[in-house]
Amino acid sequence: MLTLVSALKRNLAQAGDRAAICDESGTVTWVELGERIARAGAALLELGVTRGATFGLITRNSPRCFELMHAGYWIGAIPVPINFRLAAPEMAFILEHANCRLVAVESPFMHHFQSEPLSPWADRALSLDDTRGPFQHAYAECLAATQAVAAVDADENDVALVLYSGGTTGRSKGVPLTHRNIVANALQVSSRFHFHTDEIFLHVAPMFHSADLLATGVTLQGGAHGFLPQFSADGFLHAVARHRITRTMLAPTMVMTVLDSSASVAPETTSLRQVIYGSSPMPTPAIRQALERFPGVDLAQGYGLTETSPLLTVLTMQDHISALATDPQERLRSAGQALPGVDLRITDSLEHDVPQGTAGEVWARGPNISSGYLNAPEETAQAFVDGWFRTGDVGRLDANGFLTILDRAKDMVITGGENVYSVEVEAVLALHPKVMESAVIGVPHERYGESLLAIVVCRSGEILSVDELIAHCRQHIGGYKIPRRLQIVPELPKSALGKVLKTKLRHEYAAGTSAGDASP
Repeated sequence: MLTLVSALKRNLAQAGDRAAICDESGTVTWVELGERIARAGAALLELGVTRGATFGLITRNSPRCFELMHAGYWIGAIPVPINFRLAAPEMAFILEHANCRLVAVESPFMHHFQSEPLSPWADRALSLDDTRGPFQHAYAECLAATQAVAAVDADENDVALVLYSGGTTGRSKGVPLTHRNIVANALQVSSRFHFHTDEIFLHVAPMFHSADLLATGVTLQGGAHGFLPQFSADGFLHAVARHRITRTMLAPTMVMTVLDSSASVAPETTSLRQVIYGSSPMPTPAIRQALERFPGVDLAQGYGLTETSPLLTVLTMQDHISALATDPQERLRSAGQALPGVDLRITDSLEHDVPQGTAGEVWARGPNISSGYLNAPEETAQAFVDGWFRTGDVGRLDANGFLTILDRAKDMVITGGENVYSVEVEAVLALHPKVMESAVIGVPHERYGESLLAIVVCRSGEILSVDELIAHCRQHIGGYKIPRRLQIVPELPKSALGKVLKTKLRHEYAAGTSAGDASP
């Protein structure tokens, strides 16, 4: 069966004495982890999280997050990991939209539940720490008071997980992923990456992000998992050295941060076999530097979306080697070839296939692709058509099936590996009394790939500063969505129908701008 429950049961039977978790506090075997998962499942049931029910998690990467998510799979409940960088209203929207029965919260984020949007959830919150904090229940206490329960007989088509793409109230989209979606992609990815039984995967990408699902391939092999709660170059390198990490996934900006940390004493990282990077291509000089800094380490790029569990294509290490030996600029800008079982097509505005090499919208189908959005029938009907998923990304396919992404979906900006929808930020800017209208675009940034530029038309006689803009945005949206650059203009370019011409703005500011730069 293609379920996460059957994968766990198989590990208990075949890899029981092997490491499942490698943590600062020691090693946990699969048998030990299985016992904790079964007891955590019982605790969820006692707290009212029954089969088919959803529960939220607001936590950094950790063994307890991993354990509790698998406890959900074990009893047929559905975890909903939430981006802890969101503002309280955004978190509350997701909890309500997903109809969560409970929310598990790590201590650094408990203060949000003192705010008005989240205060009603305090009675339904579970402290993930050893003490209750401001909540009625603590995970450690609940686990100690329970006995293991048997796993449900999950079906491949049961929803296993709900992830949210986007991120502000009214704009987030819940993406239900079935057991079949997740396990199918793990098998597809494994066919390219060749995971082994002795793998130790370091969770660096946040566990609320679909990129973290790449670790499922390691779980299927009975490998082990390590966790980095917060990324830093030194933290990453020392985690690799301490836990003998073999695989991980990093955003390109993280790779470049590690490469820039040469002043630090480099720990032993010879265990590392592969770094998967995604969200955007990586500059050729950085690829060369990475291969020199970490000899023997494979680099692979993956392209995908939350809806695809997560990958559609892979640019393998061999592709990197071939490109570096010939014409790196073209091939290294591509996202690679489709995974086994994934079909791709490129269409025009009339939904007709375009000739090879022509740009158009990327459509995809495969067993790893979600069937729609949670409680959003209109958006589902627009994006999921006759078995195909319309990614909204603009791309082209070459003669060898290599996909190159040319533009982002619906004005989405990817900054430091985080997806930001410009219309969401513009809605927040519109709340400022000095702002008459605005447009938010992504401009090139050496480290983050893109940074957010707010192009603002102020009301008559008003002047808006970067500091004012940031202070205003902090009240409404997560920090990574806040523009750090500001350009004041007398008017925005528009079409005859009054639509802002963002293509023109991107062209005008393609070289970036130093206007109003501010640090986070």
